[in-house]
Amino acid sequence: MELNQEQLAAFARDGFLVIRNFLDKRRCSIIKDIAEVHLKYAIEPIETEFEYIGIDKEIYKQSVRRLRQVYDRDIVFREWMENQEIRPVLRAILDEEPVLLTAHHNSIMTKLAHTSTQTCWHRDSRYWHFKGTNLVSVWLALGREYSENGVLEFIPGSHKMELREELFDEKSFFRSDLEENREIIEKKVSLELDAGDIVLFHSELLHRANANSTDEDKISFVYTVKGESVKAIEATRSSKFKEIAL
Repeated sequence: MELNQEQLAAFARDGFLVIRNFLDKRRCSIIKDIAEVHLKYAIEPIETEFEYIGIDKEIYKQSVRRLRQVYDRDIVFREWMENQEIRPVLRAILDEEPVLLTAHHNSIMTKLAHTSTQTCWHRDSRYWHFKGTNLVSVWLALGREYSENGVLEFIPGSHKMELREELFDEKSFFRSDLEENREIIEKKVSLELDAGDIVLFHSELLHRANANSTDEDKISFVYTVKGESVKAIEATRSSKFKEIAL
């Protein structure tokens, strides 16, 4: 697939781009079925809601927030991350050769029914360590995603904003209690997704998601690529996991 100039301009302006029906629903179902087995048995490595929010309640200790290191879990996961059709898209967005990361994202992300928590406004780059910001994440919906079950929300153009440190809390979440921030947050957009839709978004883009208040789990797939010129900073998590040139 090749992106047109309008799509490239939209990504440059907004920091994200939605491509509908990118992956066929049969392939999405296969990915989801395998993910559900790993979730059912909580196959490590995982992250729980407790690890994310730090609230010491049993319900959060048992609720899986994400399956980590999915590249090495199953050939079906790996095939999606190395998908040939998406490579021209990534190359165009990054404007250089894409390199797949396994240090960050590389995850099946969940919003489990009634036991998930909200994801606060943040930039993914808050806990990544690279010399440069030319990094893009690829989010694949494996089912319907909407406000009530925790669809991603974005603040268009926030990847270009120079935001002062004091606008974030001690965990590097963008503070919604500040008037200055609320004016920015009011610009948010929420785009419903269906199985097979993908969202590409910049590492500096502010985004969030609601908890899942429905009776069905929401399961998604996310991985991250960088431009080949972007180097991980030594002795950080970003440098300790393998990279795969695409």
